[in-house]
Amino acid sequence: MAEGPILVTGAAGGSQGKTGRHVSELLLARGVAVRAFVHSLDERSDHLSALGAEVVQGDFLDYASVARAAEGVSAIYFAYPVQAGLLEATAIMADAARRAGVSRLVDMVMLLSTPNAPTPRMRQNYLSEQVFEWAGIGAAHVRATVFYENVRALARPTLAAYGTVRLPWGSDTTVVPLASGEDVARVAVGVLTSPSVAPGSAFPVISEVLTLREIIDTLGRGLGRAVQYQEITDDQWRAGALAAGYNEHAVDHLSQLWRSLRAAPRRGEAPRRYEVTDTIVELGGRQPQRFEEFVREGRQTSRRIRSAPAPRGWCSSRWGWSGCSACPCSSSGARRATCAGRRSGGGSGSPPRGTRPPASPGGGSGCGWSRSSSRSWRSSSS
Repeated sequence: MAEGPILVTGAAGGSQGKTGRHVSELLLARGVAVRAFVHSLDERSDHLSALGAEVVQGDFLDYASVARAAEGVSAIYFAYPVQAGLLEATAIMADAARRAGVSRLVDMVMLLSTPNAPTPRMRQNYLSEQVFEWAGIGAAHVRATVFYENVRALARPTLAAYGTVRLPWGSDTTVVPLASGEDVARVAVGVLTSPSVAPGSAFPVISEVLTLREIIDTLGRGLGRAVQYQEITDDQWRAGALAAGYNEHAVDHLSQLWRSLRAAPRRGEAPRRYEVTDTIVELGGRQPQRFEEFVREGRQTSRRIRSAPAPRGWCSSRWGWSGCSACPCSSSGARRATCAGRRSGGGSGSPPRGTRPPASPGGGSGCGWSRSSSRSWRSSSS
């Protein structure tokens, strides 16, 4: 590859996988120069700057800022969030990278990326890949599945308050392929720094394949408490997700992803659809992180944070922490009050007196939960 820093988009880290942040930190630890592309200058960008990154502020959909960021770099990590605008952002980045003489671009896309993939976002990912390949910038693709961090974000609101996970994932035999955000980042770094990568290459990342029952049981063991699953309908989940502040693009993608997972073959049935990938060891340099490890590490981190004063604008749940700008608690006054109650010492996971229980993508709030499920069961943990 040509000399120059590697441009990492989404470097500050989003609300879930945070692959851009992990990629930046891993490259810097190797002594690789990083130009960190961030939307806002805040404590997260300050952290990257302190590690040695060159921080540049910009917007995926602003051509001028993208062109400035791409100038003089040797490679690019492109990770666009699950929201509208992917194809426009792709065209902008492809043109800017081509004009800057970039020799390698690694994009992070969905595991399935075909013209007939089951969700609209997956189909857009396919088109995005084609644009990057047509640009002649050495495009390669890291294809990730459902992040562990996604499961945490989806489960956190009702798990914290009620000990229940409410999702439209079907029976306990539904098979879910999962990936650690760190594993995805390690594979991306391996591709970005490899001496030679064939243009158009694709690198799937699956860290673990679990049934829904195994996911719920793992949550129960990791958290040291009983966890109950309640199946809800697609319409209930969609209404709850929109009420919690999820964007329409993400809700459309996830709604159709849930249908696809429910329809997939069960474990032991043919054809076998998902397997743990060897890319994590071969390119990432370590064994895949297991979901149980992720849950336990999140709980330990949460305990350490609770032992110190909470930073202003942050909230906690019984499982991990999240900045209020990203967490479901930010979506309404009642949920902000819930966060405030936790910050002031009410960290039991229950809403403060006088406020409604937090709504969530599970499909409702308050006593409406008692009407939301046609199937429920509890983890084997206690």
